[in-house]
Amino acid sequence: MTAPTPRRAVLVAALAVATAAGAAGVCAADAAASAPSRPRGPGRTVDNRFWFSYEDWRAGSHQGTTAVGGARPGLRIGTPAGRTEYADPHTGRKSTWEYATWTSPVHRSSVPATEAVASWNARTPAGTWIQIELRGTYGDGAATPWYVMGRWASGDGDIRRTSVDGQSDGRSTVWTDTLAVDAPASGLRITDWQLRLTLHRKPGADGGPTVRLAGAMASDVPDRFTVPASRPSGRAHELKVPRYSQEVHVGRYPEYDNGGEAWCSPTSSQMVIEYWGRRAGDEALAWVNPEYSDPQVCHAARSTYDAAYKGCGNWPFNAAYAATYPELAAVVTRLASLSDLETLVRAGIPAITSQSFRAEELTGAGYGTAGHLMTVIGFTASGDVIANDPNSPDDSAVRRVYDRRQWEDIWLRTKRHNAAGKVVPGTGGVCYLYVPSRPSRGQVAALRSVGVL
Repeated sequence: MTAPTPRRAVLVAALAVATAAGAAGVCAADAAASAPSRPRGPGRTVDNRFWFSYEDWRAGSHQGTTAVGGARPGLRIGTPAGRTEYADPHTGRKSTWEYATWTSPVHRSSVPATEAVASWNARTPAGTWIQIELRGTYGDGAATPWYVMGRWASGDGDIRRTSVDGQSDGRSTVWTDTLAVDAPASGLRITDWQLRLTLHRKPGADGGPTVRLAGAMASDVPDRFTVPASRPSGRAHELKVPRYSQEVHVGRYPEYDNGGEAWCSPTSSQMVIEYWGRRAGDEALAWVNPEYSDPQVCHAARSTYDAAYKGCGNWPFNAAYAATYPELAAVVTRLASLSDLETLVRAGIPAITSQSFRAEELTGAGYGTAGHLMTVIGFTASGDVIANDPNSPDDSAVRRVYDRRQWEDIWLRTKRHNAAGKVVPGTGGVCYLYVPSRPSRGQVAALRSVGVL
């Protein structure tokens, strides 16, 4: 798989192509490719490792951090390791913070990887934030730098949530939220990796942020324009997931990328958050113009906005936003087949999937896109995909049924031809999974069977 171009550049190019082709408005905020899942047995292409138990948090190296137990264990600041200054490039403010750091054990990936994407779930009260870094080791034993995969807070009053542009060692590069080997055709791979979490709080404060889950996926999905057809289960199943349109928000909040086509990711996230019975309260929504419909979608856009990327399509930022709601856990992952999605749906787990396609490649969509998120909520008896597609004129039009074979290819392929005939990346099975932090036995079994646990 060729190294993806920066997502913002892909977005600009995609919009230019869409305009030239007369395409309908569509989310192009999601055009790079990668995230976690682990198919079993020979041919494995993805490996996941997430830390979330008390034993997990006690492991690794602590510099001022401490593991905390309870119903949902986590990592907190114990005694700060020191103080540091952070000059926010998006506000110009320089502030002093106390910090503490946890470095994970080294994880040996079962898949020598061309890409890696981190995920994290954290609580960051006012006056706190976290930094997530990832360091890999190449097959020749050389190490990457510590790459910043995100500087994150649930709010935006202390720092601006941001990815970090321009990180590379000449062999690998961070593209917004994805660490990618620059020349995978050379055979270079990342064989193991570790995370470093730095927790920040205002000097002299009590408490601080709490990290509940952190980890990453590593993947090496082969180049492919099509994928083998999977066999439908033959059982119809559909989840009752709320329906929200991104298009009703066109022109809203230019400071959060202007609604409409740019908001497919937070709109999809909001659907699944509400499926699990969570929703922002009146106080959290008080900033939204009362004349706007579906204010919780505006809130989701603000809460996922990446100030460096200048959009709401940062994959881990969407998962981290979902996990700010009580007792929800969330990761970015990559699955192997539509059979995996059927397994999740039958267990009551919808999935937010990333795909790109020309208008003629997905019958009934009515648009083409360089990158778009939608939510898979079910399957028909014949195996066709039932999706809540936010690229719809209004909320009532969001539910769609798409042809299984077409949908399988546009989601799982890693290469495709765009409207200009140029070969460009596909997403290779990317999805977000949001689940209860204490899932049922059936849900645990489903998550294990698709390689997430």
